[in-house]
Amino acid sequence: MKIGFDAKRAFNNHRGLGNYSRDTIRILSTQFTDNQYFLYTPKICGDIPFHPNENCRTILPNGFLAQRMPSIWRTYRLADEAEKEKLDLFHGLSHELPVGIQKKEIPTVVTMHDLIFMKFPELYPAIDRALYRHKYLSSCKIADRIIAISEQTKRDLLELTDIDEQKIDVVYQGCSPTFRTEIPTVEREQICQKYRLPAEFMLSVGALEERKNHLEILQAMVTQSIDFPLVIIGNETDYTPTLHQFIEKNKLHSRVTLLMGVPFADFPAIYQSATLFLYPSLFEGFGIPVLEALCSGTPVIAATGSCLEESGGPGSCYISPTDCDELGNQIHNILGNKELQQKMVVEGKEFSLKFTDESIAKNLWATYQKAISTH
Repeated sequence: MKIGFDAKRAFNNHRGLGNYSRDTIRILSTQFTDNQYFLYTPKICGDIPFHPNENCRTILPNGFLAQRMPSIWRTYRLADEAEKEKLDLFHGLSHELPVGIQKKEIPTVVTMHDLIFMKFPELYPAIDRALYRHKYLSSCKIADRIIAISEQTKRDLLELTDIDEQKIDVVYQGCSPTFRTEIPTVEREQICQKYRLPAEFMLSVGALEERKNHLEILQAMVTQSIDFPLVIIGNETDYTPTLHQFIEKNKLHSRVTLLMGVPFADFPAIYQSATLFLYPSLFEGFGIPVLEALCSGTPVIAATGSCLEESGGPGSCYISPTDCDELGNQIHNILGNKELQQKMVVEGKEFSLKFTDESIAKNLWATYQKAISTH
């Protein structure tokens, strides 16, 4: 088969959408090697570690106008590109399908990660909300099948839109297999020294934005007198000064390390060196960092209210994303109980086996077959 992907975020996004795109392409091209995979992208960001397999072909804008206006090419020309290659299926990996693809004889699948812009509209400018609503919901309507990356996302699609439930498949995502591979002690120590990390620390990974709720962790450290180092890794945003101001006001410099621009290759060693992983996000579509922590053998405290119980499993701890006292109490409870930590590690690794490459590939392929048979 010839399968095409809107691979913009695989080549250009460091965060969750990029990780999902890269892993989906990697998993399918490794598990189903007889297929040809066409990766359409308007550009390539050179600092992202993505190396497609030999059965993948990367396609960039070709021609004077397309190269001058790559975003227009991606939105309005990919349908023609897909038709030219006689694709058997096209998969929009991040909420979108090319304009006009429904007029081609090509079955389509679109992945919906979340509807946060509809659930928490105050977090998005009005123009962004209008654009997302138009593009995302239009893609859902024309797609032959819709992949929701969690039961939470499926519920949101049914509650907030008029999309036909029969078109939706829940297909969980996974994470890079590097998190399941134990990093040698010497290598872990070298990477920790590189960033001057303490011997023991709590870890939180995610863009430094309000929704990720890093401020609640800092507040818990103050109100519950948590004298245990915290390392936060994320991309800088307009929200970052708020965290710096809180750290400054409450004299947390000696206990909190903010890291930005950490390459993905260093993440597994840092995860595996952490004593406890914290992810009190207000809302997520799946929460890949939670799964990365489980695969790394690190106990997890996550938040209720969205999908994190799906990615964290029964062995993780869950708190209200708005209760810093509860978060602080659970941090004290877990850090003070080595037996509980080990129990959470064992149960977390066992639960993470639900998200193996083989399982994900099987479920993705089942959705593809449904799209082809119903087109």
